[in-house]
Amino acid sequence: MTGNGHQGTLADRRPLVLAGLGAACISASGILIELAGTGAATAAFFRCFLALPLLAALAMLEQRRRGPRQPAVRCRAFVAGLFLSVDLVLWNHAIAEVGAGVATVLGNLQVLFVAIAAWVLFRERPGRRFLIALPVVMAGVAGVSGMIGGDEGGGHPLAGIGYGLGTSVAYAAFLLTLRRTSAGTPHVAGPLAEATAGAALGSLLIGLAFGGLQLRIGWHSLGWLLLLAMSSQTLGWLLITSSLPRLPAAISSLTLLLQPAAAMLLAYIVLGERPTLIQVAGAVVVCSGVLAASLSTPSRKPPSGPRPRAPVADDGLALATGSRAPS
Repeated sequence: MTGNGHQGTLADRRPLVLAGLGAACISASGILIELAGTGAATAAFFRCFLALPLLAALAMLEQRRRGPRQPAVRCRAFVAGLFLSVDLVLWNHAIAEVGAGVATVLGNLQVLFVAIAAWVLFRERPGRRFLIALPVVMAGVAGVSGMIGGDEGGGHPLAGIGYGLGTSVAYAAFLLTLRRTSAGTPHVAGPLAEATAGAALGSLLIGLAFGGLQLRIGWHSLGWLLLLAMSSQTLGWLLITSSLPRLPAAISSLTLLLQPAAAMLLAYIVLGERPTLIQVAGAVVVCSGVLAASLSTPSRKPPSGPRPRAPVADDGLALATGSRAPS
């Protein structure tokens, strides 16, 4: 292989590496929320609110380098954040009602929702490798979650299933909306800052309307939530939004399904939670399925600057889904 060919291969694999690192960052969310010891609405609000100053500063620097964005596009990014706030709150309720294992599998159904939407709305048909790998990887996610062979569960399964499906739909709507607002532009921090602002406001309103929001929390909880805001909401999502537009939707979906496996490893290291053999086997299946589906897939070229929407419509949904582990 020539030097140029080798460099081209490394460049093709870089988005996959960045997406994997982003998934690793957001995989710590569940552990940090558990260490913070706050309610669903409180954690959702503070993880977004505490991330805003840094994201706003990065967005201002980005605007100076790459130019401003239209107000309508910014409004759509803010609306995307409102969907994210619904997702964050419903996700925690799903765990309370049906247990973390079932909630993990239900939450990851957004992979299917986004793939179908990309196919129907943007004519991005999933490849054969994705169709083969998806059921295998989802079975691995079920194993990692503890749903197989576990005894966890809640007292209201129907309500929990409703919450789980709701969080998948809300998360898919967030990703779809955010992708369409950032299509054809090199901006990354700007859309993420606006979406995070929308998520902070939405979480605040949900918490005030339905209860459970605590604006006065201890320094211990604040410290963990600040770490959550910097690692997941800021670093993790910056990596994801910068790398996934370079990948096909289906492959990016599978790549981010590495998150439950990474969360299991972190729970073992940080919290001392020992995984079962089924969970370890599930993690191996997830990683193997993602690797098999993604190794032969070339990356997409990212947009070099602002362009009209029409030329990028055929790209479909380049930003597919992030997966989740128990939080």
